[in-house]
Amino acid sequence: MAIENKVVMKAFRIYTLLAREGEVGKELLQQYMADDEVRGLVDQFAREVDCVTLIAGEQLYMIPETRLSPFHMSNEAIKRGYLRANSVNADLYLMYVSMIVLIGSFYDSYQTMEPTRSFIGIEEWTALVNERIAVLKGYSEGELREMEKEFSYNWISVIDKWSGMDDIKETASKQSGNTISRVSFMDSVRKFMIAQQLVMEIGNQEITLTEKAKVIVQRYFMELEYNRGILEFLYQSSSSDEEGQAYAGDI
Repeated sequence: MAIENKVVMKAFRIYTLLAREGEVGKELLQQYMADDEVRGLVDQFAREVDCVTLIAGEQLYMIPETRLSPFHMSNEAIKRGYLRANSVNADLYLMYVSMIVLIGSFYDSYQTMEPTRSFIGIEEWTALVNERIAVLKGYSEGELREMEKEFSYNWISVIDKWSGMDDIKETASKQSGNTISRVSFMDSVRKFMIAQQLVMEIGNQEITLTEKAKVIVQRYFMELEYNRGILEFLYQSSSSDEEGQAYAGDI
């Protein structure tokens, strides 16, 4: 059965706004939800550009599902917009790891479907990243090379990048592994996540997850099909606190 032109146009208006803004508000969300044909068309339009729609709170979002999507933010765009001018791919790998650790801190290392905490401060977040990288340092170079093939993550460059931030100017830092440049890097990651509406500030250098982030985590981060086992890899080697602290002192 042919779909009426007014239905197609209504769906197209919603899609074009999603394509331009990445989200639509309550009024258009209600139109999307109220009409099966409109909803089906919007979702179909999104799939044509390798995107998916998701509802979070009173907003409808469209996000890229694959790197082939024209709406996917390129590595170069992230470097230009959120990292230092001389950033390399290792900075991006470290950014991704930092984001995974942040979300893991809210979801008890991904063992829960709902957040187990309300907020986190940037210094604690930095310390948690330090702990994860400390565990990575416990692997041999050969093991890390093998795991790079499996996960397409350059773990050695992540370790080297994080370790390289501990320069001479930072020796006055009172907290092991929580140096000025590391916190500065984490602040860049924070700004990126705020811009992508994944976290929001609540004051005193503390952030909390948005409803958009929670939906994305439940739909994608918890699924092996999408996370490729990276979460299990990062958290299966939690080791003991003592082991983490032993490595942390060397980072």
